[in-house]
Amino acid sequence: MTSVSPAELAVQQQDEAVAIATRNLSFSYPDCPEVLSEVSLDIRAGERVGVIGHNGCGKTTLFMLLCGVLKPQGGEISLFGEPVLPGQFRPEIGLLFQDPDDQLFSTSVREDIAFGPQNMGLSDREVAVRVNAALEMTGIQALAERPPHHLSGGEKQMVAIAGLLAMTPKVILYDEPTASLDLRTRRRLIRFLRQTPETMLISAHDLEFVLEVCDRTLLIDDGRIIADGDPADIMGNQELMERHGLEKPHSLIPHVEAHHRLGQQMGDQS
Repeated sequence: MTSVSPAELAVQQQDEAVAIATRNLSFSYPDCPEVLSEVSLDIRAGERVGVIGHNGCGKTTLFMLLCGVLKPQGGEISLFGEPVLPGQFRPEIGLLFQDPDDQLFSTSVREDIAFGPQNMGLSDREVAVRVNAALEMTGIQALAERPPHHLSGGEKQMVAIAGLLAMTPKVILYDEPTASLDLRTRRRLIRFLRQTPETMLISAHDLEFVLEVCDRTLLIDDGRIIADGDPADIMGNQELMERHGLEKPHSLIPHVEAHHRLGQQMGDQS
């Protein structure tokens, strides 16, 4: 039996705790050089990380690289210590597209959710167990037999999430998950994501959503990570946000006194 030194054990434990790692990750499109340029980051298991930045800063491209849909021009990506190879199916990681219509194509919700587990080679019994569990976790049991194209935008989004959960991924990449949601469904998604155990990266323009769900934020611009840290600290820095094409979230702006003074001024003028 091979013995492992305390130092080696510490390294092994550290590697196991890192869900996603990139080193000098770079990518360009033919008409858009340096969408991402030498991006290095570690996402630890269980973290909920918000990825923010203006349109075209590379958020979606980063997600496509992390799950192996795109091939990097430079650098490396690893998932739980194993290299991510372009085109390789890795059930440990799932991607929720911006538009749920891109993810739903079967004749019923149940069939759509079953598609992933079936392609993992699971038995019919195990597929049924996973589908029922995903329906319950997302609270959409009543939609199981309905055609996905008859659902609302928010319902479609939850079905797409259920399809990912049925594959029991360890990491889920959420690309603009609130884009098609009304306020009630958005609040429901917030509650759901707060209690789910998966490691997650959430790309969003909905900065208030990121503040409520995430414990870490990455700000991306010019193909690089500009800031990495506490969501309130980063998004509360008005100069930083405006310099990179974003606005400070309304909830982080002291406004009670300003509103009170405005009301007084309006009363004085009436």
